Amino acid sequence: MGKPDFLINEKDYYSNLEIDSFAKMLKDPSSCYKYYWLEAIVNLINQNITETTIGEIIDEMISNAWYTVIEHHIHLSGFIKGEVVDGLERAVVHLSQLSMLQSSASDIEIKSALKLHDKELRAEKTQLSYMVPYRALSGFFYNHNAKVNWENKTQLIEYIRFFNNSVRLPYIFGDGTSLNRKVIFDPEWIEMINDNTVEILGWIQYEKMKWLQNNNPEVPGLVYKLKPGENVRKMERVRNLWNGIIKYTEVQDVYTKKTIDPNDYDLDHFVPWSFVMNDELWNLMPMDSNLNSGKSNNLPSWEKYFDRFADNQFIMYELIYQKKDIFALYEKCYKDNLHSIWAIHELYRKGNSKEEFFRILSNNMRPVYDSAFRQGYSLWKFEMT
Repeated sequence: MGKPDFLINEKDYYSNLEIDSFAKMLKDPSSCYKYYWLEAIVNLINQNITETTIGEIIDEMISNAWYTVIEHHIHLSGFIKGEVVDGLERAVVHLSQLSMLQSSASDIEIKSALKLHDKELRAEKTQLSYMVPYRALSGFFYNHNAKVNWENKTQLIEYIRFFNNSVRLPYIFGDGTSLNRKVIFDPEWIEMINDNTVEILGWIQYEKMKWLQNNNPEVPGLVYKLKPGENVRKMERVRNLWNGIIKYTEVQDVYTKKTIDPNDYDLDHFVPWSFVMNDELWNLMPMDSNLNSGKSNNLPSWEKYFDRFADNQFIMYELIYQKKDIFALYEKCYKDNLHSIWAIHELYRKGNSKEEFFRILSNNMRPVYDSAFRQGYSLWKFEMT
């Protein structure tokens, strides 16, 4: 992707705005803040807000980052010596600890929690306000070789106001201090942003995704983990396959060792769906429906449960080649549930011994499982009642 699509727009007001400098607002970030800062501004402008505060923009940033950090355990800027680098990530995690909100909390719930816990989050929010609001404008200064004193906040704010007299900036700063300082959006920039909201947000998401992928190289399907979406689950054909298998033989629940009731079971992902973001056959198992909600987004103990999981997978594998009707149901899984090359050409190829099947499954699943654990997915502490 080169310049954002909105750069080719030819509206009259473009002669007054430095669109090239706007495109540099995301250049060379030292952390993930810049992406969320600009995204928050675009979202607020799209809500017909013309003036706000640094604190309100930071609240929008925290809300926008919630799903990525809490639901999917994505690290916004990595670690140094085992410590989270990104202040925005720290703020999101702290809010989660304070509020006890579900990872799927709505924007309204998150914003309400931010107001309720404002004092407890003051340190994190203040840290976020130090440089990003000002550094985000640096592309405009560099285009004019302006010498900016980044160390003196008072002089910096005055310089931004002065600079705005000759170069229209997307925003300037008004009265107030720290989180309460006013942020005033320029009317022509408001018009440009409103005219190109979809393109601008798409550009920000693309740049953000590249940054996050570099900082989370082991995480699959990262593009689906930036914002809640439909992410339709496609397990009907896998369920039909397991229904067919259960008609031929008993299948035990991995956790309770009880026989699966064909009329009362769920399909569960051994490695959580929120990490893998797919419904691959090799990661799915029938599970007692009463336990599924308790397992939620957690990892089962590999040492305790992998062999039992693999046993069930091998039962399925054997029946695929023993029964024509089961093979037909297996073939119908190709469209939505069989995309991994290793599974198609190694795991489910005809002729594997049980030992070979376990080895192939373990060698390919264990790195995915370990990656999820390193990303912060907790172990499920299951106890029989």
